[in-house]
Amino acid sequence: MLDIPLWKKVLILGICAAGLLMALPNANYSNVERYNDAVSAMEGGITSPELEADAGLWPSILPSNLMNLGLDLRGGAHLLAEVQVEDVYGSRMDGYWPAVRDALREERATVGTIRRQLGPDSELRVRISQPEGMEAAVAAVRALAQPITTFTGVGSSDIDVSANGDVLTVQLSEAERAATDDRTMQQSLEIIRRRVDEAGTREPTIQRQGADRILIQVPGIGSAQELKSLIGTTAKLTFHPVVGQTSDANARLDGRQILVPDMDDAGTFYILEQTPVVTGDDLVDSQPAFDQNGLPAVTFRFNGAGARDFGIYTAENIGSPFAIVLDDEVVTAPVIQSAIPGGTGQITGNFDVTESTQLSILLRAGALPAEMTFLEERTIGPELGQDSIDAGRIAATIAMAGVVVFMIASYGLFGVFATVALLINVALIVGILSLIGGTLTLPGIAGIVLTVGMAVDANVLVFERIREELRTAKGPARAIQLGYERALSAIVDANLTTFIIAVILFVLGSGPVRGFSVTLGIGIITSVFTALFVTRVFVVMWFERRRPKTLEV
Repeated sequence: MLDIPLWKKVLILGICAAGLLMALPNANYSNVERYNDAVSAMEGGITSPELEADAGLWPSILPSNLMNLGLDLRGGAHLLAEVQVEDVYGSRMDGYWPAVRDALREERATVGTIRRQLGPDSELRVRISQPEGMEAAVAAVRALAQPITTFTGVGSSDIDVSANGDVLTVQLSEAERAATDDRTMQQSLEIIRRRVDEAGTREPTIQRQGADRILIQVPGIGSAQELKSLIGTTAKLTFHPVVGQTSDANARLDGRQILVPDMDDAGTFYILEQTPVVTGDDLVDSQPAFDQNGLPAVTFRFNGAGARDFGIYTAENIGSPFAIVLDDEVVTAPVIQSAIPGGTGQITGNFDVTESTQLSILLRAGALPAEMTFLEERTIGPELGQDSIDAGRIAATIAMAGVVVFMIASYGLFGVFATVALLINVALIVGILSLIGGTLTLPGIAGIVLTVGMAVDANVLVFERIREELRTAKGPARAIQLGYERALSAIVDANLTTFIIAVILFVLGSGPVRGFSVTLGIGIITSVFTALFVTRVFVVMWFERRRPKTLEV
């Protein structure tokens, strides 16, 4: 009657062993973390004696997944940034200029010659030599307008075209500005997330707040300044034709030209065409490397469109210089020796290995579409995290000790089985959090402490049911079997209702509330498993070995 097939025993005990194995790296957290960072860096092609030493801190045959520690436990950096969404309007207008120019050229007989005029970045102004043809010019440019596909912009076009005398003005419509602002925020969020993730930090909190602000919290990073240097850099890469070179910081510029300083020589400036040949938006890959002299460099590769434009330009301008501009500084301005059809290239400069690696990360993640202003920055020290961990550890230890004393005093040997299952339960929670890359916060510790108290509820129900069955003069084997069978429905109902609450907290909550709900939800699942299966395996194995005539529960 009281029997569990061998395969079920092996499966249950195997799950317990796997959970313990997954939880094991957290017992040596700092060394395993250094091991993971070293392995990740070495897989990326970076080697050093320090990395090789860190790679030997943990056996490679063992799991190395860690449960991430939240900002309140580990310390880190907190930033609140405001995105200057208006910065994007200028680049949008630059993008419209070729199409507007071509459309007006087709009406040259009516509008005469055309010339782009200086004006606000958010406007594209074009002067025509025959003002009497302005109506045709406006109609030609309006034909370029595209409908807005967003829900709030249905029925609107993306540009507004107006005329004043002999000047035609193009600007984004209000609906398109709103849609552009939203896209800019979404792109900024994604780029920041990619940059922070590629930097090796774990479980950052990156959330949009309001119309133009982003909250960034990164556990484990050294300072807010370090985080700012990582995400605040625009890493905007462009390739421009070179008009000339000068040492005059106030050199006169003609038309659509810009003056850009040299990155390495503070007294040298380049006069460049403002419209780039190709931009970093067409980059598909960027990696740290070394140049022919063995110095750190950065390689890059364009997508199909970028490679085609780059190849055509280099083929048509052999013998002319072109400038590689990174964040408004000329990194290098080589002379085109031959066509470069493959879409690959290399950036060299006064880099060290760390700088070349960081630059490749920034380029690979993409350029921020707009500048960010940091409104709030805080560095949270690790002392706060250690205090929280110590307090949580004390609370968990006291809770565990109280539960153990109560269970053993109330149920004897069966209480010992429940205690062992409780330890396995906690290990399973830690193992699952490590496996899924979950983050443990202070509220999460509270969830684990609550789980410790709740975990024995199911055992209490089973043991009390076994006592009731023994009072009806049933044998030990039958009493144990009926105790588990008849307590099942009450255990499932009680834990199911709590699990539903955990799901609701996760869906509707945020931040600390979600951290609490995650550990509570996982704890409920592992508690039911250890109560219904693990303790039963212990009881059955003990019973099969001892064959007692009576039970003391």
